Amino acid sequence: MSGRSARDDWDAHWGAYAAASERNPAQAYRRRLILRLLALGEARAPVRVLDVGSGSGALADAILRARPDAQVLGADLADGAVSLARARVPKAAFLQQDFARTTAIAPEYVGWATHAVCSEVLEHLDDPETVLGNVRPYLARGCRLVVTVPAGPMTAFDKHIGHRRHFTADSLARVLRSSGFDVERVVGAGFPFFNLYRLAVLARGDALIADVAEGDGAGLPARARLAMGIFAVLFSLNLDRSRLGWQLAATAVVT
Repeated sequence: MSGRSARDDWDAHWGAYAAASERNPAQAYRRRLILRLLALGEARAPVRVLDVGSGSGALADAILRARPDAQVLGADLADGAVSLARARVPKAAFLQQDFARTTAIAPEYVGWATHAVCSEVLEHLDDPETVLGNVRPYLARGCRLVVTVPAGPMTAFDKHIGHRRHFTADSLARVLRSSGFDVERVVGAGFPFFNLYRLAVLARGDALIADVAEGDGAGLPARARLAMGIFAVLFSLNLDRSRLGWQLAATAVVT
């Protein structure tokens, strides 16, 4: 990310929020949505998945559970996240990579990926087109790309962790097309309970930052843990396609 500041210190963020992220029902809902859109069960072998912004490896783990014969390569800006992911998912490979900068690619990864995911990354970027352009050399012709980004209002916590913008379906499609991808569709997901969850986060304001950071997530107040448990159940009732949903998901193809 260009123009990085304290809000973009992802090694610090992963140290503070890794455990809380594991409890977040929105993360689990998003992984289910991504796996459905990847359609790995229908894909012919070999399946090779690039996870851009792989974090602590939760999605890589879910991909290998869904498709055990897949090869997974995760890439993240933060060394701390890469270390967490390597320990969590030893069957996958992870590398530290800043896609905002053009860097040499190991020959074995040129045109490597048959599938790719870029989940909750583009909202952090000043120049998402450059990042997607630097990702493209990893992708094979016909590679299926799944992108998720937030829509709706920005919360205090979003700003704290460096969100530059939230998207609309049209603005996300424009970014993907200008980056050279053939966009299949962009849908809103998560209505109504993902939206309601986001409104609860919005209402909590700055207090949520302290709640989440306390004790690496283990010290979350009982009311917060209860709310997350309730939303985890309610999220099973979300609509995965609705123009009202504040979780945007796009599928695109490398041509």
